Amino acid sequence: MAEPDAYAREDAGQPPSLHPPYKSTSLRSPSRPLVRIPQTLTETTGPRDAAGLMGPAMADLTAHHAGVPQGQRIIVAGRVLDERGRPAANTLVEIWQANAAGRYIHAKDQWDAPIDPNFTGMGRVITDAEGRYQFVTVRPGAYPWGNHDNAWRPSHIHLSLLGPAFATRLVTQMYFPDDPLIPLDPIACAVPQPFRDRLVARFDLDTTRPSWALGYLFDLVLRGPGATPMEA
Repeated sequence: MAEPDAYAREDAGQPPSLHPPYKSTSLRSPSRPLVRIPQTLTETTGPRDAAGLMGPAMADLTAHHAGVPQGQRIIVAGRVLDERGRPAANTLVEIWQANAAGRYIHAKDQWDAPIDPNFTGMGRVITDAEGRYQFVTVRPGAYPWGNHDNAWRPSHIHLSLLGPAFATRLVTQMYFPDDPLIPLDPIACAVPQPFRDRLVARFDLDTTRPSWALGYLFDLVLRGPGATPMEA
């Protein structure tokens, strides 16, 4: 019997580890054959109590400071599912993002967009029994980055899912529908069409709260032919 793969295979729906238009991959993509390192107990078990490890939920990113953050309030909701459409309950979902002006609270983010003192841009929740999650936040702005001349990243939200073990982690990005920057972005375009559409949320009127916030749905599929592409 063939030995099981140590790493997930790159298929048509996943970005390759080397994608030259995204310059950083040229520096960090493996240049030699991968070496299998047997997993230890740390990689195959825990955390069993994600809420106890990470602290209380932070589902409303607009409510952690003295004032209201700038920007358009939005609701991002969805479900975490396996390849058969079954819910992944008790899954830790973390998000991080730029503020409405496209600025992160990070020492290396020094472009001249304003920092919002009422927005940190980080949140976390645990999925319920049906695999559902929901965040209240503001729509992030686009921002320039140094990958190529006049390069701008589309509005996006980063998501990280932590499964039943530390090695079972999915990191991806969510984009917004009809953003003209998506076809110009090397990170998004590392995922070919039609699979790239899996990274784009859909506007949902039922999730939208009247006179309060627009709603977007973004389901995350962990495996199988409908799997959500991981970051390159």
